[in-house]
Amino acid sequence: MTIDDELGPIDYDETGSGPTILFVPGSCSTGAAWKAVIARLANRFRTITTSLPGYGGTAERRTGGDRSISLVASAIEAVIRRAGEPVHLVGHSFGGEVGLVVALRGQALLESLVILEAPAPEMLATFDKRGPYAEFRTMTSAYIADFHSGNAEAIAAVIDFYGGVGTFASWPPAIRAYAMATTATNILDWDSAYTSHPSPAALAALDLPVRVAVGEHSHPAVIEVNALIARAIPRASFETIAGADHFMIATHPDAVATLIVDHVAARHAG
Repeated sequence: MTIDDELGPIDYDETGSGPTILFVPGSCSTGAAWKAVIARLANRFRTITTSLPGYGGTAERRTGGDRSISLVASAIEAVIRRAGEPVHLVGHSFGGEVGLVVALRGQALLESLVILEAPAPEMLATFDKRGPYAEFRTMTSAYIADFHSGNAEAIAAVIDFYGGVGTFASWPPAIRAYAMATTATNILDWDSAYTSHPSPAALAALDLPVRVAVGEHSHPAVIEVNALIARAIPRASFETIAGADHFMIATHPDAVATLIVDHVAARHAG
């Protein structure tokens, strides 16, 4: 199914009943990325999946003149309106950063937020973490230049940054092919990420239960920025998933599902 939005169609799929959880994937992905996690929820929840702009059946809504992350957030807000009730918003990678922006904008009905390894590089600049910020900037600048020079596999630099050297090469051919085919959209995502500058005051004023999680083996810069998010939000918690890296929703679906279930159940206890 799709939502017929004024800025173009948006992927929408739902199943089950109970508290509503909206799953937002990251870049180079679609709602199908959550299949293994959702399978472990044992039909205890109403689950909704979507895709970010430019992926799956969701139309791109950014232009060369406006690559603001707010345009991406507006697509997720449309999904929440379609849900018709407050949702527990769960975002992975860039989807996690978009989820944070949705929460800060305050235009959607949220019960809670789960962030799984949001990149959010400008958070590092805001909190004067110059070393980790430079790592993001160096990687993305080289990657984008490599793509524009004609390297069809330039996206491998991003995947290996997140998962370690050789991660991209280890992926099945179909998944590598989709990442390569959506590289231009991923570059838009990085452009959007660099437009997001949440202030310490806005984060401190966010009155929402938030759980932030990273993988034990994730890139140190990614761990640092997510720890910053958790420290900056009063009702946030931070945890590390043992043995996991950035691609935890595929490699550690049991641990991710348990984290989500515990978080949502705590909101509905009693």
